[in-house]
Amino acid sequence: MNGVSNSLDSPVFRGIFHTGLLSGLLIFAVMQPLFAADNEIASEKNNSQISEQTLENGLKIIVKPDHRAPVVISQVWYKVGSSYETGGTTGVSHILEHMMFKGTEKFPTGEFNKIISRNGGEDNAFTSKDYTAYYQKLEKSRLKVSFELEADRMRGLLLTEDEFEKELMVVMEERRWRTDDKPQSLTYEQFYATAFDNSGYHSPIVGWMDDLINMTVEDLNLWYQRYYAPNNATVVVVGDVEAEAVFKLAKQYFGSLKPFKIAAAKPRIERRQKGTKRIKMELEAKLPYMIMGYKVPVINTAEEAWEPYALDLLAGILDGGDSARFSKNLVRGTKIATSAGAGYSMDSRIQALFLLDGIPVTGMTTMQLETALLKELDDIKNNLVSDEELNRVKAQVISSAVYEQDSMFYQGMKIGIAETVGIGWEKDSQYVDKVKAVTAQQIQQVAIKYFVPETLTVATLIPINKAEKKQVSESVN
Repeated sequence: MNGVSNSLDSPVFRGIFHTGLLSGLLIFAVMQPLFAADNEIASEKNNSQISEQTLENGLKIIVKPDHRAPVVISQVWYKVGSSYETGGTTGVSHILEHMMFKGTEKFPTGEFNKIISRNGGEDNAFTSKDYTAYYQKLEKSRLKVSFELEADRMRGLLLTEDEFEKELMVVMEERRWRTDDKPQSLTYEQFYATAFDNSGYHSPIVGWMDDLINMTVEDLNLWYQRYYAPNNATVVVVGDVEAEAVFKLAKQYFGSLKPFKIAAAKPRIERRQKGTKRIKMELEAKLPYMIMGYKVPVINTAEEAWEPYALDLLAGILDGGDSARFSKNLVRGTKIATSAGAGYSMDSRIQALFLLDGIPVTGMTTMQLETALLKELDDIKNNLVSDEELNRVKAQVISSAVYEQDSMFYQGMKIGIAETVGIGWEKDSQYVDKVKAVTAQQIQQVAIKYFVPETLTVATLIPINKAEKKQVSESVN
């Protein structure tokens, strides 16, 4: 952990797994027609090089060679995250991620990071709502170091009371500075808790403070014994390697680990929402803020296979750089917002939200901003997106998908996420083709179908000055 958790539940991490529409690659959209064909061929070639093998104990290994540098990225993905947790144990996945660096009999506390550093590498981990992952970046000949360490802690972790108490304090402090002390983060957290009633996405990744206060080391041990097994994990390796050599090495280090029965996660299907939900957060803050979201399908839940790709493009039309509608119409045009954004993650494990958020300019209200955002959605519903605009956004997306291949780490991320949430890397590799096939009519259809008041949740942050409010209260009394 290197002292810092990577819980993917704060504004810092929100949307980083969006397809790249928000990544600022507008310059490539202009250049795209000149080299689209070559890039698509290169992308297909990269995907065809992916190999996979499953060991007898159920551990899946996926290898993607990339020989541009003598480096290897090794990632271990576990099919468990905060959406698997139930009341009273929220945050357990994230704390266990911290504790995975606290040692085994073979490698005592602190040795994991030291060994990676001595071998010239980097390591860290992150927890999301759908998965927990651990990774190392090493010189290619050091892959065996990663495998030995990861195999050892997959089944040999020591969970001691002393180390747990220390790490629990770290996580509680993390919650304070990342969420409790940040008005927008606190509003975002409460927004999700309001939008989802019984879905696993109701609770924050870092956990509710009361659950953290009352957590025990035995809670972690039960979680570890339930989910940390070879048959509930995927090892992803990207870099200057050969697949067969990696498979042989994986069998050497992971092959002896015993599988065990993994209890199926409860479906926890979100109940049908029957009207707009609204909450107001009165917090000490410098600026007002609002966030709104509609319940929408993802690849795993969509009735029509094309719908998630249409929603993804729609997010780009609204918020895909300076030429997108929010920036052009609301920030530079009517000047109603200092910022306005849209976000959607099609690779969630279960039903997700299509998000809109923004900060109104001084003199404007959050309600005026909400009205302006809804007006933009109504325009999508009532008028087809032009071919020029649709092609521009498609070019952005395709360019982004191609240039993501420059990062070995991100290549591994895409594979790991797709495998762990149940999409599969093969289907994920079809992304560009699916995007290219989306029509303006389909974008209009998903807007009409899913952007309805019955599925909408709105959260508003109202800045207050507690000192002034206290003075007013005292004078009244």
